[in-house]
Amino acid sequence: MKILFLGDIVGRTGRDALIQRLPALRALLDLDLVVVNGENASHGFGLAPDMARTFLTAGTDVITLGNHAWDRREIIPYLEEEKRVLRPANFPPGTPGHGAVVVEVRGGRKALVMNVMGRLFMDPLDDPFRAVQLELQRHTLGRTIQAAIIDVHAEASSEKQAFGHSFDGMASLIIGTHTHVPTADHQILPGGTAYQTDAGMCGDYDSVIGMQKGGAAMRFWKKMPGEKLAPAEGEATLCGLYLETDDATGLATRVAPLRQGGRLSQVLP
Repeated sequence: MKILFLGDIVGRTGRDALIQRLPALRALLDLDLVVVNGENASHGFGLAPDMARTFLTAGTDVITLGNHAWDRREIIPYLEEEKRVLRPANFPPGTPGHGAVVVEVRGGRKALVMNVMGRLFMDPLDDPFRAVQLELQRHTLGRTIQAAIIDVHAEASSEKQAFGHSFDGMASLIIGTHTHVPTADHQILPGGTAYQTDAGMCGDYDSVIGMQKGGAAMRFWKKMPGEKLAPAEGEATLCGLYLETDDATGLATRVAPLRQGGRLSQVLP
């Protein structure tokens, strides 16, 4: 299976880059599955339902969220009806929406996509490790599903790396989101699971993690609230990770970064 995971979409420039570039990337890379983290798509905070629909129409198969899942209140009923848009699975029982979904791709193959949120320096949700363990126990990689993609939306690189090693051999990809900076540690772990600590963001990198740099920097200078942060509006870089998997095992056979457009060095798998 050929899979593309794209990091956090930030603001209008990130949305535009995804909508404009994804159809061509999908054809060029002959992709079977595209997963996108969309939790910063709406002016940097949350995801509006109309934006989610546009992403799905543009060729996204599953959208994951994170700590800004509830910033746009109108997303709550939409999460109940659209199972391809995921909030973190380790929210307490009874929380609206879904934390995991199995989607069918061409050839009748199936892929599990799951979203969890870390707890170190984040809101103290339920245990994300046990949430992933319980979900993976419901499936057999290489048999009932041909791929398993886990988006770990977390602050600490140590927590994300612990996820990678804990579930090595049980998932196709463990990938981190949230910190908006692409890490250079993409690899296939010893057990066959592809891993990257953070996919980076799809946004303007002439910024402070996607936000206009003046106001964001001043918060560190003055240590007091300032003007409301707004997304930077320069050309976005689409940032993410491409992987190929073996349908018989569900494990990764190739992994490579993708960076297209904007200021960062350009990489196409």
